[in-house]
Amino acid sequence: MELLAKEVISARLPLERVNQVNMIAREEKIDKSTVLDRALEQYIRGWSLKKAIQSYTEGTSTLSRAAEIAGLTVWEMVEVIAETKTPHQYGVKDLEMDLKAFKDE
Repeated sequence: MELLAKEVISARLPLERVNQVNMIAREEKIDKSTVLDRALEQYIRGWSLKKAIQSYTEGTSTLSRAAEIAGLTVWEMVEVIAETKTPHQYGVKDLEMDLKAFKDE
């Protein structure tokens, strides 16, 4: 089992949010830190995906780079692009870069 480095941080949260965290912790039988860690993980995944789609749409990243930003495989990113009906920003140069990335995997 791999031990991960951890750091204690503090945050000011509205009382209602604290009550919700406490309720989830009780129901899931886990500690509050785990609830917050899971919530942050989910938020960060969503934020990264949003950034990846944005950079792809703006043409500032290729499909493979967008997948890297989102923490996905290129094929998973293709599915996300299709599901979100994101306009394709894909040209010959992008294809060449993606083929190179596939070769390197």
